Amino acid sequence: MTARGLFVAFEGGEGVGKSTQIERAAAWLRSVGAEVLPTREPGGTPLGEELRRLVLDPDGHVTPRAETLIYAADRAHHVDTVIRPALEAGTVVLTDRYIDSTLAYQGAGRGLTVSEARVVTAWATDGLTPDLTVLLDLDPEVGLQRAGARASLDRLEAASLGFHQAVRAGFLALAAESPGRYLVLDARLEPDAIAGLVREALAARLP
Repeated sequence: MTARGLFVAFEGGEGVGKSTQIERAAAWLRSVGAEVLPTREPGGTPLGEELRRLVLDPDGHVTPRAETLIYAADRAHHVDTVIRPALEAGTVVLTDRYIDSTLAYQGAGRGLTVSEARVVTAWATDGLTPDLTVLLDLDPEVGLQRAGARASLDRLEAASLGFHQAVRAGFLALAAESPGRYLVLDARLEPDAIAGLVREALAARLP
């Protein structure tokens, strides 16, 4: 537990259904009387939305090191102005992406070392770690088909299949390092089935 609230991150590659599961988790939490704050990275603040536009622009070019620092700037501001105050007020915070996305996308995917990315993210967050990380795992080929079916691809979604395969491997390696903090779910399951498993994990951790 962090302060009096609960901090939950939803992670995974493209098209895994994070947004759907956050919506369902938030609805269930509200039904049992919890205060809930859904948020996302990059984004979650006006500054974050500007950084999101810059870093995900499909026509833009950002080097891997610069990309890592942009995400870190977004996260530092997000933690200081949104996440930590909400947790201190006893709120359940559900974030669509957090530190693992940097470790998987910029560390494993972009070829930066995970240890380098970990140092940057630890400093940006002042060490704030989720109480639970829900990792929705899916073959990148399937996930990219899902993502492409719903909208035009952003700069990360448009990266090579090899990049996305490395990202998936990075996420799974992170989960294997700290199994007590992760709930790894097969994103091929029906959304209702996934939502039920998420509810069970949340119920076990509510204050």
